[in-house]
Amino acid sequence: MAHDDDSQALDRAYQPSPGLGVAVSDPVQNPGLPPHRERMTDKDPRAEKTADRTVYTLFYLSLAGSIWAVAAYMLFPIESGALIDIRQNNLFIGLGIALALLSIGIGAIHWSKALMSDKEHIEYRHPTRGKDSTREAAIKAFADANEESGFGRRTMIRNSLFAAVVASIIPGVTLFRGLAPHSTPDDPTAGDPVTLLKHTMWDEGMRLVRDPDGTPIRAADVTLGSAFHVIPADLAELSHHDGYLEEKAKAIVLMMRLRPEQLIEAEDRKDWSYDGIVAYSKVCTHVGCPVALYEQQTHHLLCPCHQSQFDVTDHAKVIFGPAARPLPQLPITVDDEGYLVARSDFKEPVGPSFWERH
Repeated sequence: MAHDDDSQALDRAYQPSPGLGVAVSDPVQNPGLPPHRERMTDKDPRAEKTADRTVYTLFYLSLAGSIWAVAAYMLFPIESGALIDIRQNNLFIGLGIALALLSIGIGAIHWSKALMSDKEHIEYRHPTRGKDSTREAAIKAFADANEESGFGRRTMIRNSLFAAVVASIIPGVTLFRGLAPHSTPDDPTAGDPVTLLKHTMWDEGMRLVRDPDGTPIRAADVTLGSAFHVIPADLAELSHHDGYLEEKAKAIVLMMRLRPEQLIEAEDRKDWSYDGIVAYSKVCTHVGCPVALYEQQTHHLLCPCHQSQFDVTDHAKVIFGPAARPLPQLPITVDDEGYLVARSDFKEPVGPSFWERH
């Protein structure tokens, strides 16, 4: 990059300290740059045209690979769960993505090797911010780079590169669809996230048990200032194949005991607690992190991910942080044996506030 005379004079004026360096009588001489060798594309216009076609053909091949990956996602579904279907899905989608990315890489390398300027030059660094003339020279350098690479004038290469890069993102976006649950004739709401998060395993009369051992909890065993990680009793009967983790992620609860007079309860929620014992969803209403830190003295719940804080004494309302709404409260009571049970499911969706808008 070119510099003005003042910048070059400053570079020459600065002399670093030799320190402990030893001057030798026969220092290594600068061998200089080897003579420039012209490529076939520099000498033969037909070779240049062939290289040009090769590059944009590779980019269009990448575009075809991306389209094939999306098509393979639909042609080889994995909803059946059969091993052969999963293998075919992974194989053909992987081949499409590999072709897309490999073609972009090979095309870009061939473009730089065969068509871009290959003359070596030295770029000097200046020690401080350049003057206006230097900055104008930097802009000119970008213009020269555009001219040398041919990016502005080789429209077929440029347009095919844009198409290939944009298309290479589409298979990844398509694959995210496979992470979501799918509706089936037997379970038409399985693919509806609003329905999935609006209902959990909690139901009237279901006992609150300790996580993870499943021990039932007596109200008399919950001491002041204590906090229990709680799950529904029926959750222990589910296997991992039946959705144990998914159900636990929605139904997990944090239960605490305060003095009854410390609770600020709305009239329609006075029977949601039992003798100062309250239970709230452990899923943060910001982005779903586990709210697991309880401060006994302030009665605040803290989300460790983004520092949202909730006031347990006042319906777990938000007092700090990015969470947009209080933690959903689980209505609880005791059964005939003194064990804590749920009065019902949560009255509102659990999880991030996005679902509240639905």
